[in-house]
Amino acid sequence: MSETGVFKPAETVVTAPLAALGLVGGYLTARESGIRALGGVVLAAAGVYAGRTWAAKGGTATTVALSALYVGGFGASHPLAKRIGAWPAVLSVAGASALASWALVDRQR
Repeated sequence: MSETGVFKPAETVVTAPLAALGLVGGYLTARESGIRALGGVVLAAAGVYAGRTWAAKGGTATTVALSALYVGGFGASHPLAKRIGAWPAVLSVAGASALASWALVDRQR
């Protein structure tokens, strides 16, 4: 916890692991609990937390692009899973989202 509140300042958060965690953790939570909406909560929470840093460090265009990739990856993982399997699909989209987050925001430290 920071001195100013519950969350670290947005400019100090590393977002690549958050993007991967949101996608992998959301899938795992939904799969293991049997409650898809609970997985959606994990996905959304990680996305919003990463998004505040994307906005603070990357601006609006970067935030929109990374958010579209994050949410689009979630959507794309479903048909992709039919071709390559659930875990490979989730790990692929999580990796793509994490790599983009690192390239567009995190490496600017």
